[in-house]
Amino acid sequence: MSIETGLTGRATLRVTQADTAATLRSGDVPVLATPRLVGLCEEACVQALRGEVPPGLTTVGIRVQFDHLAPTGVGREVTAEATLERIEGRRLTFTVAANDVGGLVGAGKLNRVVVEVEPFLKKAH
Repeated sequence: MSIETGLTGRATLRVTQADTAATLRSGDVPVLATPRLVGLCEEACVQALRGEVPPGLTTVGIRVQFDHLAPTGVGREVTAEATLERIEGRRLTFTVAANDVGGLVGAGKLNRVVVEVEPFLKKAH
């Protein structure tokens, strides 16, 4: 594998009603839901690895350490950035941060692990 530390990725979202805590049932306010923000950060991690993971392999999320620091309203754009900080065998550790026009809205660490697609899917019930 050609995966090396320092890889970066980015993902951007314009918040819609479908992305809110009220819609996703993670709260009752019409602002960007924490699960959706974490998902955007996961997307940035996947973008960082685009073209680096050989065919037949993929990465899956295994751990989330994340602080959601500020609300982002419907209609605002939020961008997540991920940097691959550490590689321990198959385990990859990313530092992530998400910002909107007002500044930092969330930050943390996400861990992903490299798996073989076919055996992994056979374990799914």
